[in-house]
Amino acid sequence: MPGKGTQYWLVKSEPDVYSIDDLARDGKTAWTGVRNYQARNFMRDAMRVGDVVFFYHSNATPTGIAGLARVASAVYPDPLQFDKKSEYFEPRATEAKPVWMLVDIAFERKFKSFCSLETLRTDRRLEGMLLLKRGQRLSVQPVEPAHAKHILARAG
Repeated sequence: MPGKGTQYWLVKSEPDVYSIDDLARDGKTAWTGVRNYQARNFMRDAMRVGDVVFFYHSNATPTGIAGLARVASAVYPDPLQFDKKSEYFEPRATEAKPVWMLVDIAFERKFKSFCSLETLRTDRRLEGMLLLKRGQRLSVQPVEPAHAKHILARAG
């Protein structure tokens, strides 16, 4: 159950790259590879250990929220930015001045009933949700508490 002061987030991943089932198997993972400044800033400046994370399957059929995770670490530098062989290598980054940050997320549960994007779009109680706004592509984004509680109630 979310505690007082808990924030809610949504993270997106393509299920063929990393799915809720992969997170369930691994238990915890570093949320590497985020290369959008606004998404990075959410992780760096606002995410806190214990915050609730909705795990969203993007670029899939169907797309939607597959389950829940929790923020499981304080923010730290994304190690891929220092790896010259990684597609996420960042030549400007140094150990003293990293450019890209991340948090670890830990598996909580897979939803019994997948919350498809289409279902979310038709739910009037979710009007104004960042995910549902036109052109919204952020891979890490906040979720308003009222929207989060409604999704949690729907998911059972």
